[in-house]
Amino acid sequence: MNKFLKRLLIILAFVAVGLFLYSYFVEDIFSKRESPKDVVKFELNDTKLEVLYNRPSKKGREIFGALVPYDKVWRTGANEATTFNTNKTLIVDGISVPKGTYTLWTIPKDSIWKVYFNTKQYPWGVDEQMRPMREPKYDLLEVDVPVIPIDSTVEQFTIAFDNTVDILKMTMAWDHTKIEVPLSISKVQPQ
Repeated sequence: MNKFLKRLLIILAFVAVGLFLYSYFVEDIFSKRESPKDVVKFELNDTKLEVLYNRPSKKGREIFGALVPYDKVWRTGANEATTFNTNKTLIVDGISVPKGTYTLWTIPKDSIWKVYFNTKQYPWGVDEQMRPMREPKYDLLEVDVPVIPIDSTVEQFTIAFDNTVDILKMTMAWDHTKIEVPLSISKVQPQ
């Protein structure tokens, strides 16, 4: 066997061992996740919005007020903290949200939710004691949005963008609950 093939086999062996060790000690990259990652995007003209989140499933469980307690901070999904990215300055509830990446946190209640845009990036959604990692001092914005009861069951937590009537909203739905966060693109964009 020539030197090139020997080196290639050695490199491939190191890569295989590295993947195995990463999978074993950090994150099992070979098995299906209980709450899969998803990305939802919105693009209009030169505006680009993106949410990266993990989608837990209902699986016959009672969700809000039980699995996701009322009046407590929720990481708004599962696993890693949910992130929101915008390439334009937005207006949310009259407050300017500069272009950038934020983590999204919520406090669900039976008739209203508090939604937070937080400027800190967190490595995970909860700590070792399963407490949300959100630090309120990094909250850029807090907005109250009403709960919209829905008749059908949403099996898997879903975040989406809705611009069907030229009023942009970021929606979140799970079980029989939906909320809508109104978003608008600021007419004044920094240069």
